[in-house]
Amino acid sequence: MNLPEGKKIYFLSDFHLGIPDYAGSLVREKKIVAFLEAARKDAAVIFLLGDMFDFWYEYKTVVPKGYVRILGKLAEITDSGIPVHFFVGNHDMWMAGYFEQELNIPVYYEPKIFEWNGKRFYLGHGDGLGPGDHKYKMLKKVFRSRFCQWLFGQLHPTWGIGLANYFSGKSRVKTMQSDKIFLGEAKEWLIIFCRQILSKEHFDYFIFGHRHFPLDFPLNAHSRYINLGDWIRDFTYACFDGTELHLKKWED
Repeated sequence: MNLPEGKKIYFLSDFHLGIPDYAGSLVREKKIVAFLEAARKDAAVIFLLGDMFDFWYEYKTVVPKGYVRILGKLAEITDSGIPVHFFVGNHDMWMAGYFEQELNIPVYYEPKIFEWNGKRFYLGHGDGLGPGDHKYKMLKKVFRSRFCQWLFGQLHPTWGIGLANYFSGKSRVKTMQSDKIFLGEAKEWLIIFCRQILSKEHFDYFIFGHRHFPLDFPLNAHSRYINLGDWIRDFTYACFDGTELHLKKWED
């Protein structure tokens, strides 16, 4: 697929809307909506690589309260003909058709491969990839199981969402500082994962979220790993103009 002249592809992730509280989340939400409105002027495609929400669960007829600004803006963008793609993160993996039906946004649960202008992209949220983190990988299997999702759905939304928000918030506070430390290429799981993939198949760009650490890392002379950072402290995103990909900071 080739990009039309003057068009760009945008990648962003890890908004974690819902933390630290309603007021703080609302400020970020408005900033993200302003970015999306600016991006739509030359966007060919927009990719959201997970953890848009700090917690999201779709009951059969109920979704979490709030987020009307960003959901409305995404609907407006897709209604205008600009495709938006969403990869679930570890905080908002419990999707059940709402994005597809109401927003016309395809939802992906595993990494996917795309190609534009002869450049190959490997995209995903990034959680559970590479070696290590065995505890989370086990929990991810539990959280992804249909039975566990059904079981959680038997809780009244007031209890279920309240309980999940409590534990999700505690998890984010616990990892807030450690996320900002680069562990070195020998210990960064996503760098190790990218190199494992490259040993079998070439990609020009690996783009992930999850790590909360803005990073543009050369894997070899022809491949780069991009981590998108977050929209809690960094307000960073990646942009591909058809020739080059750049990691940038949004200044509204």
